[in-house]
Amino acid sequence: MTTENTLQEEINKLRSQLTGDMFTDMNIKDEIHNLEMKLKGVKPMDSHFDCIGCGS
Repeated sequence: MTTENTLQEEINKLRSQLTGDMFTDMNIKDEIHNLEMKLKGVKPMDSHFDCIGCGS
């Protein structure tokens, strides 16, 4: 069961792993983005489909 607290904890854990190097952090930031979209229930504007471009 995924709860808001679980998602937020995972986001915080991933943020603590960021190094400041864009190339190193790229995958971590992608994971953070996907989790934040799930947390907020966000979809691209004018879309009834889930985000295809980023896989969220």
